[in-house]
Amino acid sequence: MQVSVLASGSTGNTSLIVTKKHKILMDAGLSGKKTKDLLAQVGVDIKEIDMAFLSHDHADHSSGLGVLMRRYPQINAFANQGTWKYLIDTNKIGKLPEEQINLIEPGQTKTFEDLDITAFATSHDAAQPQYYVFSSGGKRVAFLTDTGYVSEKVEDTIKDADAYMMEFNYDPQLLRDGPYSWSLKSRILSDVGHLSNEEAGNALLDVVSSKTKHIFLAHRSQHNNTEVLAHETAEKILVDGDANLDSDVKIIDTEPDKPTDLFEV
Repeated sequence: MQVSVLASGSTGNTSLIVTKKHKILMDAGLSGKKTKDLLAQVGVDIKEIDMAFLSHDHADHSSGLGVLMRRYPQINAFANQGTWKYLIDTNKIGKLPEEQINLIEPGQTKTFEDLDITAFATSHDAAQPQYYVFSSGGKRVAFLTDTGYVSEKVEDTIKDADAYMMEFNYDPQLLRDGPYSWSLKSRILSDVGHLSNEEAGNALLDVVSSKTKHIFLAHRSQHNNTEVLAHETAEKILVDGDANLDSDVKIIDTEPDKPTDLFEV
């Protein structure tokens, strides 16, 4: 399996997972043109994408999905019933081709040739948020952002993965001192908000193992965090702490407007 975080942050999120049989988008929160350009930067033609998995209905994760489904009929899109219902009822992403709409519910695992995908519920202020573990060729990649906390059930689902894409959204002091209204700050800090750098690091501490070789630091706030703070916190908790990690683990920073390398997992 290969993975690239194409874009990650409050302005839009999408990632690429590649197996021998499939090329998959995880979320679609950018325009079709931008998604096409980002894929090209890692050597993938958007016409090769055959599946997309949606985490939740917020625009920075879903706004580009309707365009992609209408423009590229080979893309089968997956989300749970609550997310589809919200998007269809509100017409947030336009009319969707019914034949490309597919369901995957929390707790389900679906198999597509060389790929297994397990969905799990998260805690966020969206219609029915969930994230996924992608498994292929004996390797596992866990994606988790946009959650106010990480439950034991989620930890059990994502533990011992070969790679993680994990939310390092905010530094608490920068958030408190920053420009947001108090109501928005309270929402971010709540159990249906986002993970701080320290919360994310501690959650990873409970699930990583010597198998883990790649950790993508994702969904970093451009107002309430910095790349340096997120990276230093991850290193302090994981590398300098008690994490059961090999010395060659890669902690990878992600950006809102350019992709990471396409890493072999």
